[in-house]
Amino acid sequence: MSNEKIRGHFLIFVTNVLFAVNIPISKSLIPLHVTPEALTLMRIVFGCIMFWITSLFVTNEKVIPKDIGLLFLCAICGIAFNQSLFMIGLNLTSPVDASIIATAGPIYVMLLAALILKEPITRQKAIGVFLGVAGAVTLILSSSQGENQAGGLAGNLRIVFSNLLYSIYVVLSRQLSQRYSAITIMKWMFLFSAVMLIPFTYQAVLEAPAFHRNTLDWKELSAIAYVLILGTFLPYLMIPMSLKRLRPTTVSMYNYIQPIIASLLAVMLGQSSFSWDKLGSAALIFAGVYLVTQSKSKEDVERDKSNKHMQD
Repeated sequence: MSNEKIRGHFLIFVTNVLFAVNIPISKSLIPLHVTPEALTLMRIVFGCIMFWITSLFVTNEKVIPKDIGLLFLCAICGIAFNQSLFMIGLNLTSPVDASIIATAGPIYVMLLAALILKEPITRQKAIGVFLGVAGAVTLILSSSQGENQAGGLAGNLRIVFSNLLYSIYVVLSRQLSQRYSAITIMKWMFLFSAVMLIPFTYQAVLEAPAFHRNTLDWKELSAIAYVLILGTFLPYLMIPMSLKRLRPTTVSMYNYIQPIIASLLAVMLGQSSFSWDKLGSAALIFAGVYLVTQSKSKEDVERDKSNKHMQD
């Protein structure tokens, strides 16, 4: 494996660790401290400001006109509607249900990549996705035994659509990642998203309980800071950097790491205990990730066909 691919794997691994921690922290904030709509707009506006400030310190890249429409579509799927639906859904359902639904992401990406990018669905890749789903679902179900955490249908449906939109973004943004830097892509995507949502949700931010208390709640403010910086700016910076080096299906497979991180956090906080079934689930998940990352890409299949043709 080349150094660039290793770097890509590291970036998407860290991204999913940050996203995993972000789910329970966001759940602790909504709706008592901020509404889902307010937290979504805060994330998008903060990300927009940070990416445009950061762009001042890197080489300016001119976006060609035909890519503006694609950037706008990616903004809708990967940020504006994706984050809005996820936060509203998380408010209505449980983090456990949200994690279960998220395991379907690589399936969406694999099918979309096959339709749009003509990526082959090899037997090895299909088995890898199946193992990842089996491991993640087993882990989450074993962690939720004895708990009454049945999420609402409305919340679960919003998480499903959020996950589908994010999968579309992962596939569509691959070609943008090959032409532009992560800063250029994200500064435009967050700008488009902010312009779309500000007129409809700014009032929710102004009325957020977190900003109308007589005394500062540092725990509350620290949670908000995590969501904005480590749960939004940094991971969205690293996603296109990883897509530049890895295939969309490979990037999406790292979603399965999130249940593992959530389980480890529960053990550290005394909310759960480690068991053999958790170890077995982790083994299934990493086996799935390994199979997908080692499966043949479109370029590999075409190269094999070319070599076979030359030999014949």
